[in-house]
Amino acid sequence: MKQGDFTDVAKHYHNRPAYSPMLLEKLIRCVNDNRKPLDELKVVEVGAGTGKLTKMLSDDFGLNVIAVEPNDAMRAEGEKYTRDSKVVWKKGSGEETNVESSYADWVIMASSFHWTDSNKSLPEFARILNTKPLSGGGGHNSAYFTAIWNSRHIVEGSIFYEIEEEIKNIVPELNRVSSGVQNTKKWEEILISTGHFRDCVFMECDYVEVMSKERYLGAWHSVNDIQAQAGNRWLEILRMIESKIGHLDNIEVLYKIRAWSVQKV
Repeated sequence: MKQGDFTDVAKHYHNRPAYSPMLLEKLIRCVNDNRKPLDELKVVEVGAGTGKLTKMLSDDFGLNVIAVEPNDAMRAEGEKYTRDSKVVWKKGSGEETNVESSYADWVIMASSFHWTDSNKSLPEFARILNTKPLSGGGGHNSAYFTAIWNSRHIVEGSIFYEIEEEIKNIVPELNRVSSGVQNTKKWEEILISTGHFRDCVFMECDYVEVMSKERYLGAWHSVNDIQAQAGNRWLEILRMIESKIGHLDNIEVLYKIRAWSVQKV
């Protein structure tokens, strides 16, 4: 398996956690400071994957969403998952979205911005965001980019901590590229670094998702970076995780949902 290629894990992505509806509601209020009706707010989700966040934005909040995803297998899963939602899918990437200029009020990336080249993706997001004058001489349209992650909140001494420590023992050279390590980056500096955005706003909340053992293991099957680096040790990791959770009926997985939003200059 190639690191960064999600073709082989796309079928497992439905096992991943959702995002906090409460935090999404706060985010929408923040970026919709022109108070548009939600069905008129134009949203582009880049790196939409299999549509986990996409479906929430469309079904729970009534937003019209263009979902941009570079991987064909992921996009195919997303199209199936959101076939009853108001979602339009496009093939594209953070660096080249294939969305028309000045289209969007809000661009969002969920657990995926860390895969982009920010020196190219941020100017691309600025290109597709709309800051044209409002009708009636009421100033300019405000437009925003948000990078959000639903990182696992691993408490020392918990079963999840034990699993992480065992993985390190099995793959000592492991270098995580997943969203779980993104909390240490200074996103407020990165997001304004190209000069296209300003005024970073940070939001955070706790989130708990209850999973069956099957779904929890399925979520691990969706993790690309460990599988790519572990090679033939991946089966050993899976056996270890199965043994750790064997006595549990359901698993309460803790997350920290974190979002950074910036306004187009």
